[in-house]
Amino acid sequence: MRVWTQLAIVAALTAVGAAGWQYRDRLPFDALKGPGAGQGGPSRGFGQRAVLVDTARLRTGEIKQSVEAVGTALANEAVEITSKVSGIVEKIRFRDGELVKAGAVIVQLGAGELQGELEEDRAERDIAKRLYERARKLLASKNVPESRVEELQGRLEAAQARVRSKEAKLAEYVVRAPFNGRLGIREISLGALVTPGTRVTTLDDNSVIKLDFEVPETALSHLKPGLEVTASGAAFPDRVFFGRVVTINSRLDPVTRTVRVRAEIPNDDDVLKPGMFLTVELVVQTKADAVLAPEESVITFGEAHYVFAIEADKAVRKPVTLGRRLTGEVEILSGLRAGDEVIVGGIQKVSDGTSVKRAQAGAAPDKKSKQTGDGAGAKGQKRG
Repeated sequence: MRVWTQLAIVAALTAVGAAGWQYRDRLPFDALKGPGAGQGGPSRGFGQRAVLVDTARLRTGEIKQSVEAVGTALANEAVEITSKVSGIVEKIRFRDGELVKAGAVIVQLGAGELQGELEEDRAERDIAKRLYERARKLLASKNVPESRVEELQGRLEAAQARVRSKEAKLAEYVVRAPFNGRLGIREISLGALVTPGTRVTTLDDNSVIKLDFEVPETALSHLKPGLEVTASGAAFPDRVFFGRVVTINSRLDPVTRTVRVRAEIPNDDDVLKPGMFLTVELVVQTKADAVLAPEESVITFGEAHYVFAIEADKAVRKPVTLGRRLTGEVEILSGLRAGDEVIVGGIQKVSDGTSVKRAQAGAAPDKKSKQTGDGAGAKGQKRG
């Protein structure tokens, strides 16, 4: 019987101890408040003691509203080098992938017969010029009629026109680069017969990349030339390329309800190539003075959101309206102002009106914010 009595006493003491631990904050004895009692401030008799919390102050920052899309890279200028005339390839003046200047000779076709005709026309032009100049001198002394001088002048002009025509035709047998750029792979050989339209090679000016992408019509009111875009691609996962919008198409696609936008990205190191797919982020709106709160300070209860602000060393529950979510922060549209102090650590221990003591009061870091999503709400703590 003595054993059962002892077991009952032990069970009773255990129950009393557990109850005392559970309600230790309401007891007046510091000895029952555990080793953290000293940090929570002095005992307040039988009332509630101050709860130790971490705090931060709301700050103002910049929020960028952006739209993501997939774009296609295009060369600033691009052309297939072809011949205007038929001829035999006599000289090849380029190497595959070579950078060339505008006007550089790429290919020269054989034009021996045309060259001979040009020399004959030049000789006739020179003879006509001498006869005309001689007649003009004789006209001054009335030794030749004026009609003869006019006839010789007409012959000279006709001879000059034939020379210019032959020179223009001969120039077509020399294929030149129309602009600065990089040549592609050579697709002809010496001695090959080329005809009009035969592709010799390609020429691309990649100093600037044009990036075309589609934007939903919902963002149309924010679109304008000069907006900043960032782009990234699978070929360079660790790089971000920066550019600006230069053109917005005058029409929307009636099927997709999107508008085509073109941006230009400097490509000085020639890493971007025409035809690449790039993920584009277009900043359509910037809010410079948004009120930002640490994401961990926001508590979500159903569809409502609130935070615990500190007023007169007490936790005050404040309902808030959230805007855009950022990395580690959330925009506060209403309910709080910049500079207000909120609880970010120890929220589980407080309720509306709880006395608090700051463990380490501080301000949110001064940094520029970038939107990571365009939906309202935050990944805050949940209650309920």
